[in-house]
Amino acid sequence: MTTTDLPTPVSYREVTDANGRVYRLGETDIDIMGRKRKWMVILPWVGMMGISSAEYAFASAEDTLHTAHHWSSGHIFWMLGVWVFFQAAVAFPAGKLRESGKLPARWAMMCGALGTLLGYLSLAFAPHVVVAYIGFGMFSGMGAGMVYATCVNMVAKWYPERKGGKTGFVNGGFAYGSVPFVFLFTGFMDLGNFRWVLVCVGVFLAAVVAFAGYFFRDPPKNWWPADVDPLKKPDDARARRAMEKNPPAVHQYTPKEAWQTGRVGLMWFCLLCTSGVNIFGIAFQVPFGDEAGFAGGIVATAMSLKAIVNGTGRGVIGWLSDRYGRKQCLIFVCIVLGLSQYGILFSGNIGNLPLFLLFSSISGFGGGAIFPMFAAMTADYFGENNNASNYGLVYSSKLVSGLLGSGMGAVVVSAWGYGGAFVLAGTISLFAGFVATFLHPPGRPKAKRISPNPQPLGEETA
Repeated sequence: MTTTDLPTPVSYREVTDANGRVYRLGETDIDIMGRKRKWMVILPWVGMMGISSAEYAFASAEDTLHTAHHWSSGHIFWMLGVWVFFQAAVAFPAGKLRESGKLPARWAMMCGALGTLLGYLSLAFAPHVVVAYIGFGMFSGMGAGMVYATCVNMVAKWYPERKGGKTGFVNGGFAYGSVPFVFLFTGFMDLGNFRWVLVCVGVFLAAVVAFAGYFFRDPPKNWWPADVDPLKKPDDARARRAMEKNPPAVHQYTPKEAWQTGRVGLMWFCLLCTSGVNIFGIAFQVPFGDEAGFAGGIVATAMSLKAIVNGTGRGVIGWLSDRYGRKQCLIFVCIVLGLSQYGILFSGNIGNLPLFLLFSSISGFGGGAIFPMFAAMTADYFGENNNASNYGLVYSSKLVSGLLGSGMGAVVVSAWGYGGAFVLAGTISLFAGFVATFLHPPGRPKAKRISPNPQPLGEETA
């Protein structure tokens, strides 16, 4: 990483568009932080990879933890639900602290690194399951939530004119960063070495998060790239297409104003449904694969494929949303996620391994792609200045979805079997796609409500 010595403060000017939104122009990324803004994509991506194994690889360690600590399978699934609960719970308060200046991005990442370390230490040495709930479920979950919210919102602030692909790329680190640890926990970790494996993983991942976060820096409020004029169509084709399909928010909404538009509630419900289905798949695909008769190594491969496609899908859908629109891509993703649940059930019931791997990968794509859509859409609808808090409101749906997808998922599986559970999951995701059709950026008229001028330009004075 190259850093340029910061020059004397650079003058800037503020311009206002027709909607009253203010843009701060004149300062480049080099002027502000001494390096190119691409580093505010690469470093958050690294930070996201550092927290991913706690969610995506945790289920792969289930058998070893169950035997080593004599914890029931129910505890394992509920522990994951608690982790997701606290990961989501910290998003809004951390966002408020970040935007108030009381919690700089660098220190938020350091807190996340500490939480990551405490989580793995508690899994290794917990004398009682309650300690694991506190250490892994609460502290690791809160740490991951701080890292997640900081990384995702950092990208939106540095790329306000073309955030979809960048947000998706960073979001992808939250999935495929876990791939090596899925194989590590299933193929190498056993009762004889699980403690030092967990400790080594915890130390390594905490160091990764801390290193990435050390270089974080926010741009000023209302900052806009100096080479992109917000009052006219950009010369760059990619930025022009992205702004046409996903126009900037009409002004910078506070969390209260954003909630009053009604869009936050709709987004919250859609994310509740889809993230619950995603977490259900993470928690129960391995047990379902075992019951279907697939070998443990094959099931680990399926989970790895799910994680890889999950992460890659986040970047791909972010890029596509810049081209075709966030809402259209969100609806598509909900449909894909829903139909793939039926496919997983079908392939498992008939014992067809290739189909199981295929639908597992498709489910991974759908389950991952929903998150960058909501992250980018929140900034598109409500602006970047309060994005950490606004996205925290939307992301708080995981407070419920984590418990429903993992803990209540276990209850549904016990009552209805895997067949009923996967059918219910698929139906919920399809319903979320229907709800998403009602989303529309606040303050902008719908296209179908705009009537053409009956008098073309010039006829008024003819």
